[in-house]
Amino acid sequence: QVQLVESGGGLVQAGGSLKLSCAASTRTFGSYTMGWFRQAPGKEREFVACISRTFGTTYYTDSVKGRFTISRDNAKNTIYLQMNSLEPEDTAVYYCAGSTRIYWSTSSTSYDYWGQGTQVTVSS
Repeated sequence: QVQLVESGGGLVQAGGSLKLSCAASTRTFGSYTMGWFRQAPGKEREFVACISRTFGTTYYTDSVKGRFTISRDNAKNTIYLQMNSLEPEDTAVYYCAGSTRIYWSTSSTSYDYWGQGTQVTVSS
């Protein structure tokens, strides 16, 4: 069973930056495609970004392109989400997720392992 632990959330003003981290407890981290999802109050969980296993190809939802960057450090079993130019609409609980079944996916059902989430609040 893989455990994922997010960190780095917090309160930031609009236009500011945050960097989220997600550490995984597995010796085969390189074989996992990893993703970030978020869920705002009263809304469904939505895809933010993912980074593939093997080649580290990245994908983003349109609303964060050019502002967010997903990356991974396989030596540290960790992925990151650098969030710049934050907007109040980015306020949500952010979850990391992992899967060995896919190369990439924007669907939450494709991911088998989930962290507990970290709150990001952007004030206007």
